[in-house]
Amino acid sequence: MENNNKYKIVLLTAILVLVAFISGMYFGKQNTKNSISNDPIVLNSTSTLSNIDMAPFWSVWKRLDEKFVITHKDAKQTTDQDKLWGAIQGLTASYGDAYTVFMPPEDSTAFANDISGNFEGVGMELAIKDGNLVVVSPLKDTPAYNAGVKSGDKIIKIDDKSAIGMPVDSAVKLIRGKAGTTVAITFVRGEKNTPIELKIKRGIINVPTTDTEIKGDVFVIKLYNFYATSPEKFKNALREFAESGKYKLILDLRGNPGGYLDAAVDMASWFLPLGKVVVQEDFGTKQDEQIYRSKGYYAFSSDGGLKMIILVNEGSASASEILAGALQEHNVAKIVGTKTFGKGSVQELIQITPETSLKVTIAKWLTPTGRSISDDGLTPDYEVKITEADLKAEKDPQMEKALELLK
Repeated sequence: MENNNKYKIVLLTAILVLVAFISGMYFGKQNTKNSISNDPIVLNSTSTLSNIDMAPFWSVWKRLDEKFVITHKDAKQTTDQDKLWGAIQGLTASYGDAYTVFMPPEDSTAFANDISGNFEGVGMELAIKDGNLVVVSPLKDTPAYNAGVKSGDKIIKIDDKSAIGMPVDSAVKLIRGKAGTTVAITFVRGEKNTPIELKIKRGIINVPTTDTEIKGDVFVIKLYNFYATSPEKFKNALREFAESGKYKLILDLRGNPGGYLDAAVDMASWFLPLGKVVVQEDFGTKQDEQIYRSKGYYAFSSDGGLKMIILVNEGSASASEILAGALQEHNVAKIVGTKTFGKGSVQELIQITPETSLKVTIAKWLTPTGRSISDDGLTPDYEVKITEADLKAEKDPQMEKALELLK
């Protein structure tokens, strides 16, 4: 078996959008297939591929070759290879899971570029929620953020194309583009559902990781993502916290759609004793449950005087929910804000050919006490909303509540 790397992804989107965020990815050195196996294909316990009537498939293929005529600008004359990739994409779509997708060469390359953290776009992440194409969060100081895009905005139109019912990967292709070019996106926001069109100039997206500041006797760490480099930067922020002489900490995870699962486990380990459960993976009947435990750095604890608040909102997802949920359930921190996004499934990224890959849902993750946060998200200990009036007045009642609780 090939000694290649396997990705376990606690992903928020079908394909990550315009930001180099992987919402809860675990990177492990394990074996994976990088080509289609030559072994007999067993579809389930009772049937094999030979039992399936493939005649309709080949009949459609033939009729398309014979009859299809290009009549509009969006149509194209496909190659046989394009047809194969499209057929595989249709196969994965038949499972009805927005997080299970086949990525042909162009999409697979774009995904790899996302992981690298440098690309051109508008700087927001999308997901399908309740059948709608929704903004999880705009990245701070990106074109989307500066244009006024908000977490929870629903996209209904991209340029001249309706986005209603559009898959995430299709939206990605329309919104991406060269820096300096413009894309017009129509959103609906809140309960009024009044359309808002924003013309956003694409740019080169540089993803931040942490910011720190001191508010009186409280140290604040703003964490933007859970990249492979995030644990080191988070450790540096914690070093600043320790050197400040403060013992009150606010960890701001608002608008953080996640990152590497292993990064969340590493960060939780600064606050939990060795062996404490951080997150569980439930594979159903496919394999035994896997438990991720604290590495036991345990430099900060309530016994040592730590008082901690975590800020979350509807843009906090996946790895953010893993970290916040673990520290909440182990009574390390209280959570302030609004209910989180609710992303609790795990995907594995499998290389199918050197140019293509399959992202498939393989498990759901659970908090240390066994809670699944899919769909419902984490409920804050103190629910505090930010209104439009607060935004206009540049007020942050969530931060104010956290500071009040730490007095």
